[in-house]
Amino acid sequence: MNLPKRLHAAALLLLAGAASTCAVAGTDNYPNKPIRMVVSFSAGGTTDILAREVANQLGQSLKQTVVVENRPGAGGNIGTEFVAKSAPDGYTLLATSVGPIAINPTLYPNLKVNPQTTLAAVAPIADVPNVLVVHPGVPAADVSQLVAYAKAHPGKMNFASTGVGTAAHLSGALFNERTGANAVHVPYKGADALNDLLAGRVQFMFATIPSVMSHIRAGQLRPLAVTSARRAEALPDTPTMAEAGVKNLVTGAWFGLFAPKGTPPEIVARLNKAVADAVNRPDIRKKFVMQGAEPMSYTPESFGKFVVAEYQAWQPIVKASGARID
Repeated sequence: MNLPKRLHAAALLLLAGAASTCAVAGTDNYPNKPIRMVVSFSAGGTTDILAREVANQLGQSLKQTVVVENRPGAGGNIGTEFVAKSAPDGYTLLATSVGPIAINPTLYPNLKVNPQTTLAAVAPIADVPNVLVVHPGVPAADVSQLVAYAKAHPGKMNFASTGVGTAAHLSGALFNERTGANAVHVPYKGADALNDLLAGRVQFMFATIPSVMSHIRAGQLRPLAVTSARRAEALPDTPTMAEAGVKNLVTGAWFGLFAPKGTPPEIVARLNKAVADAVNRPDIRKKFVMQGAEPMSYTPESFGKFVVAEYQAWQPIVKASGARID
């Protein structure tokens, strides 16, 4: 039996209202179970260090357990893909860096998921400049001396990176291009790069400040310049690349929190506020700065625009480097 048009319309409105009420109810009591924060790199690295601090603060703010789970591999793509394919309910989040989000879509032409279209930007965590560090055995007290030494020993100077197409690799490639140093790139898998630099098997590296700060303090590595537009608070006596005479070499790594595309905006907004409150706490800010990380705060919308701009900025650099991973 067919309902009159007005009754039919009223029934549809009631159903829509019920669905809306259910949707709101589903986000009002968020979170009501543990949250999984997937880190797309191995334990002990900069992403992991920052993610665990944020997870701890989120757990206190949201009054719910936040479990950190490392899913490294394929330059961060494995963890990224896992989260992108997870339910968009706010219970699976991705803590990652510039590489998987802004570099890999160009570096890996056959990605299974494109982070630019399958993830929702939740909140930035920190901006971390790279620092050019050399082994103490290298006779260079500043950048100009390093370049001169490299030119005097063609083919004998090597720079390490944490993998092809990473910010460390591309920073080194830009350094070669800007200075004519022509150092040989030696890619590693993650922390192995730092181990060989400390052992003197390679001569220099562009590394995130938190990953090498303890070695700098111990005198095991010598910092020559940071790749930020201004000096890092953690290394106030270390010049920027521009101050050291190398123009147009501003690179580094930023870190942020993402969720699967389609995660309710109410949940994204709540997570964004919780992260911003955490990184702007004086004690957390001080801890980050001492490690070489500069806390960042954006709304989800502004962070999303920032992510797109970063992808567009890195794309020509990746293409010019010739790096490609099939």
